[in-house]
Amino acid sequence: MIRQVLTYPDPVLKKVSRDVSTFDEELHTLLDDMCDTMLAENGIGLAAIQIGVDLNVLVILLPREEDDQQHREDVFEIINPKITAKSGKEIYREGCLSIPEYYDEVERAAEVTVEYLDRTGTPQTLQADGLLAIAVQHEMDHLSGQLFVERLPMLKRKKFEKEWKKRIRDNKRF
Repeated sequence: MIRQVLTYPDPVLKKVSRDVSTFDEELHTLLDDMCDTMLAENGIGLAAIQIGVDLNVLVILLPREEDDQQHREDVFEIINPKITAKSGKEIYREGCLSIPEYYDEVERAAEVTVEYLDRTGTPQTLQADGLLAIAVQHEMDHLSGQLFVERLPMLKRKKFEKEWKKRIRDNKRF
């Protein structure tokens, strides 16, 4: 089922998510709905809080290199993630389904190691670099109530806030 993605400045997006403790059909439905929603919105990642569920759950689905298509069987379902190592720095032009049509450059770790649980509660470890590392960090920020624009330098952030308020007031797109 496709769910509504909350958009900035919805206060729910600032909520800190809580760990999942029950790995049941309700969680599986949430994961499936998140993947459906992400694909319907042409995204590559989605945190549960973006659809109003304050659980430490995220999904990521990158396009394959060979055909530039997203294949559902490649989805990462990441529950209760913890970054256990990070290295390097990379600047990447990010966007967000909760801030439609706005993109800006954000600096993040180039490589991360993440420990998490899968949909059955089985511990997993992911070593990620490139776009996958960026996406994991971006989605994990959502779990702590942070949006990528909060990582922008103050002048860029003020400019974004001014343009976003004008966009809302004028009901226009970026």
